[in-house]
Amino acid sequence: MKKFGRVLTAMVTPFNDDSTVNYKGAAELAKYLVANGSDGLVVAGSTGESSTLTGDEKLKLFAAVLDAVGDKTTVIAGTGSYGTHASIELTKSAEKLGVHSVMIVGPYYNKPPQEGFYQHFKAIAESTSLPLIIYNIPGRTGSNILPATVARLAEIPNIVAIKEASGSLDQVSEIIRTTPSDFKLYSGDDSLTLPILSVGGDGVISVASHIIGKQMQEMVAAYFVGDAAKARNLHLELLPFFKVIFIATNPIPIKAAVNLIGLSAGPVRLPMIPLTAAEKEQLEKVMREMALI
Repeated sequence: MKKFGRVLTAMVTPFNDDSTVNYKGAAELAKYLVANGSDGLVVAGSTGESSTLTGDEKLKLFAAVLDAVGDKTTVIAGTGSYGTHASIELTKSAEKLGVHSVMIVGPYYNKPPQEGFYQHFKAIAESTSLPLIIYNIPGRTGSNILPATVARLAEIPNIVAIKEASGSLDQVSEIIRTTPSDFKLYSGDDSLTLPILSVGGDGVISVASHIIGKQMQEMVAAYFVGDAAKARNLHLELLPFFKVIFIATNPIPIKAAVNLIGLSAGPVRLPMIPLTAAEKEQLEKVMREMALI
C-alpha cells in the first residue's frame, strides 16, 4: 500500500472537442500534476466528471494514468456509484489493472439510510484487498454520511480514510474524535483545508492543486512544522483562487483554468456547459492578479 500523502489532486478528465475522452491528455496532465505538487491523483471522481463516464472509459482512464505515473505516485480510482453491485464490479476491475486505492462516493439519488451506507461500503470493502477512501459530499449526493457511521466503517481494516466535503467543522471534528488515530481525514474543500488541519485533519483532496499544487504543499507543510502564521498567510493569499474556481459548478472553472495555463483539459461534457464570458473574465482576472497566467 502506497502512502497517500498530504495533497492529492482530484483530477479533471480531459476531453477532445467531440467530447470523447482524451487519454493522451490525461496521461500528460497526470505527469504535470505529479511534477507540480501532487502526492497522489484521484481519477474519475466528481471533478473527473465520473457521472458522465462509462465503465469502459473509466477503466481506460485508470490504465492511462497508471501507465504515465503509476510508478511515481499513488493512483486512486473513483469506482463508486449509487449501486453497490456496480461499484463492486468496477472496483474489482480497477484492482486488476493495478490501481493503488479506490475512492467510493456515498450513493447518490437513492438517499440510503445510515445502515444502508454502512452495508454499501462494507460490501465494497469486502470485495477488494485495496485500501478504500469514503467520499462524503452531501451537496452532490443529497444525503450525509454521519460521523457515527464513519466510526463504524473505520473498524473495517481496509477502510482507511475519508474525503470529507460536508463543509461542517463540527462533523469533521466528531469524525476525528471517534475514529482510530491511523484513520485519515482529508478535506474535500480547498478553502477549508487549513481549518480542517487545525482540528486534526491529514491533508486535502484538492481541485485547486491543478494550478497551485506547490503552494498548497507549502501551506500544509508549514502547518505541520508548527509555523501556523505562515500557513495562515498562505491560506489567505490562496483564498481568492479557492473561491473563483467555484463560481460555477465544479469542474467547469478548473477545466477552464487548466486550459488557460496551456494544458489540454478540453471542454466539459454535457450536461455541464462552459463558463460564461463574464465568469471566464473573472477567473482570468484572479489568475493574472496571482501571477498564475
